[in-house]
Amino acid sequence: MKLFFKLAQIAFFVLPLLAMRQDKPLKVVFFGDSITQAGVGATGYITQMGEMLKAKNQGAKYELVGAGIGGNKVYDLYLRLEDDVLSKKPDIVFIYVGINDVWHKASSGTGTDPDKYVKFYEALIRKMKAQNIRVIVCTPTVIGERNDNSNQQDGDLNQYSKLIREIATRNGLQLCDLRKHFTEYLAQNNPENKEKGILTTDRVHLTEAGNKFLAEKMMEALVQK
Repeated sequence: MKLFFKLAQIAFFVLPLLAMRQDKPLKVVFFGDSITQAGVGATGYITQMGEMLKAKNQGAKYELVGAGIGGNKVYDLYLRLEDDVLSKKPDIVFIYVGINDVWHKASSGTGTDPDKYVKFYEALIRKMKAQNIRVIVCTPTVIGERNDNSNQQDGDLNQYSKLIREIATRNGLQLCDLRKHFTEYLAQNNPENKEKGILTTDRVHLTEAGNKFLAEKMMEALVQK
C-alpha cells in the first residue's frame, strides 16, 4: 500500500511534466547553403512545409527554423554549428550541404575534397548526436537539369551523394535522398532535356515548383517514424 501511494505521488508530479513536453512543438532546423537560405522566403521550401503541416493540422507540432547561408560548404557549417544550430536546442536537424562543395571546385577551385567532406560531415553528426538530436542527412540535388548525365558536375554529385548514403548507413541515420528524387523526377518531366527551368531557375536554385517538390520530400522524411 505504501508503494502504491509513493507511485501515485510520483505520477502526480511526473505526468503533467510529460504532458507539457509533448505539447511543446518539435524544433526543426534546416542547416545548409543558399537553397536553404531562400527556403524561408514566400515560396521557399521551409515556408511551404509549414503550410503543408498546417493543412494536415500538424502546424502546432513543429517549429521550423531556417539556418542557411549562401555559398556555404560543409566546413562553413562546422564553424557555425554552435551559434546557428546547437544554441537553438533543436529536436531535429536536416543537414543539406554539398552543392557548393562540388560546384566551387569547378567555378573557383575552392570546393571540398571527398575525404575532407566526409570528415567534416561526420564531425557535425557527432556533435549533434551528443545533444540527442535526430539528424536527417540529405544528398545534394542538381547542378544542371539535363537528364542524360551530361551536366558538368553529375559525376561529382553522384560521388558525394554516395558518400552521404554511406555516412547515413555508418552512423545509423535517416537519409533524405534528394539526388535520387530530383534525377528521377527530371527523367520523367524534362523530355526536352533542358538545362534549367523545370525545378531550378539557374541550374541550382529552386523555382516555386522546385521548392514544392523539395518540401514534399522533406515532409516525407520529417513525419516518417
